[in-house]
Amino acid sequence: MRKKMDTRIYVAAHKVFDVPKEKIYIPLHVGHAGKEELGYQGDDTGDHISYKNANYCELTGIYWMWKNVNCDYIGLCHYRRYFVKDGQLLTQAYVENILQQYDLILGNSSISPHGSVESHYDHQHYHKDLVTCRKVLTGICPEYVAAFDVCMQSNLMNLGNMLITKKQIFDDYCAWLFAVLEEVEKRTDLSTYDTYQARLYGFLSERLLRVWVMMQELRVREEMIVQV
Repeated sequence: MRKKMDTRIYVAAHKVFDVPKEKIYIPLHVGHAGKEELGYQGDDTGDHISYKNANYCELTGIYWMWKNVNCDYIGLCHYRRYFVKDGQLLTQAYVENILQQYDLILGNSSISPHGSVESHYDHQHYHKDLVTCRKVLTGICPEYVAAFDVCMQSNLMNLGNMLITKKQIFDDYCAWLFAVLEEVEKRTDLSTYDTYQARLYGFLSERLLRVWVMMQELRVREEMIVQV
């Protein structure tokens, strides 16, 4: 008999929503620090960066999951965006079966409407922040620079910071990602950014996910994401 797995998919939210009935879906109030109670688990217990939510978006939830959750399989979706199969939210049985065959579930790749990922970023945000990110990679993990360049010149993206994987793989990814973003943060002045552009680290991480995946020997499965 196969071991009963502890599988959790946290649903990042900042408002009350209809929580999926499948028990693996757990609402997580991201940016909970100093906010009104919604009755959900907040991302401001234990080791956390909840207070950085305005700049890190759902990453404050991912950080909390990394530092404070112990389980077999872990994932993130959003209160408006979910992984689906045949029009239905992924079930626990389906997730666990897929992760017996694959290491990582990602959302279906999106095609940049502006040619390359770099060009898409330039249309939406500030190019200088991509330059800073590349400089950080060059300094702390130069082996990732070639993968970064390939990903920036490709036209495929995985948006939303949504993934499901084994907890150890999740932890490895987070250790790398937050080390990179922490260094970018040290080199970036957000004082002139509006509230949208100030969500910088969330935007960068969406582009960095494919960079990290490219450098790992992982079996990746893409599933559709729908907005509800």
